[in-house]
Amino acid sequence: MADTLQEVQLTEAVPLVSKNPVQPLVKDDVNQSKSPDPVTIKVHDIDTAYGNLHVTVHGVHKGNRPAIVTYHDIGLNHNTCFDALFADEDMQEIIKHFCIYHIDAPGQYPGAPAFPEGYQYPSMEQLAEMVPTVLHDLGVKNIIGVGVGAGAYVLAYVALHYPSLIEGVVLINIDISAKGWFDWAASKFSEITHTIVDVVLNHHFTQTELHEGGDLVQNCRRHVLQDINHYNLALFFRAYNSRKDMDLQKASPASSNLNTIRCPALLVVGDSSNVGDAVVECNSKLDPTKTSLLKMSDCGGLPQVAQPNKLTEAFKYFVQGMGHMPSSSMTRLVRSRTQSRNSSICSIDDGRMRSRTRSQCSTGSP
Repeated sequence: MADTLQEVQLTEAVPLVSKNPVQPLVKDDVNQSKSPDPVTIKVHDIDTAYGNLHVTVHGVHKGNRPAIVTYHDIGLNHNTCFDALFADEDMQEIIKHFCIYHIDAPGQYPGAPAFPEGYQYPSMEQLAEMVPTVLHDLGVKNIIGVGVGAGAYVLAYVALHYPSLIEGVVLINIDISAKGWFDWAASKFSEITHTIVDVVLNHHFTQTELHEGGDLVQNCRRHVLQDINHYNLALFFRAYNSRKDMDLQKASPASSNLNTIRCPALLVVGDSSNVGDAVVECNSKLDPTKTSLLKMSDCGGLPQVAQPNKLTEAFKYFVQGMGHMPSSSMTRLVRSRTQSRNSSICSIDDGRMRSRTRSQCSTGSP
């Protein structure tokens, strides 16, 4: 497969949320991390059977440890979707142990040229089939996936069909179901009567969030207006709206031949998110001994951006539960948790993440 490579210095990251709502979003792949030391990144463009994928690699592969692979949602790219999470101060204690591979969906990275008229955009299943090719070309044997929305669907598909590649998966705002006829017709009408910007904002945020128009909403609006090719974005959006039902079967420790995700999974959703019911439904179909559901209080459509510190804490215990975090690296995170008991995660108990079987989990619970 063809692969072009660039090497740059990573020195600072600019998250989607900022104290100054007029601060511009990052428009290219050269960001700066809040980590005190500069990190060298490499940008790959990798050809697959279904098109080219833009992959940004942070760090170098760490021995036998899995890599962290991210996949963003509609209307975002790896910068705007994940910068707030991976620039979080507490996250630095985690990511120094892993190499991170950020995958941008075709045509969604900053500065991507418009696809030619009539271009056949890959289906969601084809987007997922591109991931193993990328991993093979980059010499990655196993991963911990972190996906949001459409990206969560892609990584869930990979976990389902290529279980040997994925050790664990974090699925934020996952919806594994195909759109029903009514939802499909409503989305088509929305595409006709609304701009792509409005369609994307309604995908991410509740009507309450849109009405309040906070910094996150305004920054997301500006990003979609200025930083993404709208033709390419519309193709990605339509692919997601045309996704097939993943048809997961209820898993149990005794089952062996079911169509289900068998690796450890952390499902995350804001308590006021548009996709709350879909995430709970997905949780009900996974193995309760390997799955945790984190329902974040006072949070809407983009929990990894709005409350990265809470998600960092959950991610820490998720990774530790798979045996990849040395206990000596947990000191500052444990201290941080002690200082903020009120925002602790209810599925965490004595340093371990417990699976939720019949109940949902919310931050702020006693």
